Amino acid sequence: MKTIIKASIVLTGLCFTHGANAANCLQGCPTGLNNGNTIERSIYTLKNNRYTKFADWVAYHVTTKTMSGPSRNRSWKADPDLYSHYTLEPSDYTDAYATIDTDRGHQVPLASFSNTADWKLTNLLSNITPQSSALNQGPWVTLETAVRNHVSNGNDLYVVTGPLYEYYFAVLPQANEAHTIPSGYFKIVMELSGSTIKASAFIMEQSASRSDNFCNTQVSIDEVELRAGINVMPNLSYNNAQTIESSVFGLSTELGCN
Repeated sequence: MKTIIKASIVLTGLCFTHGANAANCLQGCPTGLNNGNTIERSIYTLKNNRYTKFADWVAYHVTTKTMSGPSRNRSWKADPDLYSHYTLEPSDYTDAYATIDTDRGHQVPLASFSNTADWKLTNLLSNITPQSSALNQGPWVTLETAVRNHVSNGNDLYVVTGPLYEYYFAVLPQANEAHTIPSGYFKIVMELSGSTIKASAFIMEQSASRSDNFCNTQVSIDEVELRAGINVMPNLSYNNAQTIESSVFGLSTELGCN
């Protein structure tokens, strides 16, 4: 029998950040990797990796006001705030779907910010990775939809998502820059209600099947931090971090997992 531990805790001694990235992150933006620049934007904060050419993590805050806008297009562009040799450009994705069966996968989903003035920022390639079509169009998008469904009921959610590099997956066939495609991805979903934080974390592999259930990929935040090399909520006190980050399934019910 599986024991379910709810990642819900009433926090004491909360320390909230102030400044440009405070709106995108809960208890501070992630720390722990120093391979590139951190870019703060109105709808997300992103840590670029100059070696892999993809973001090590992105953090964003989904509310009822940010989503449910009109249909938006996907017009891919290189990130103008990064040196060209630190990121990819649209032509690097040529033939990717035909040869390695990958989509241009958003880390910050467009649909979660379609009602904002800056929705086009989700289409910058610093926010994109080559994600297997089965994963992108299967359990990954189902989880993103579950996040929006919970938000539509009046619940703000904070999310941190990013790649893992644990084994070789593929290379973009037409890319002219050195890069490393992720072997999998993590997503941490967090809700703050008064002085209580609830959280669920997920890890999905590029080898996932389209029919996989995202609910079966739940892990602790501790596991994500160990495998990704980051500290997700650096402003948490030690005792609070010990409790919430070692637990699992905090938002399981809210995200439709029973």
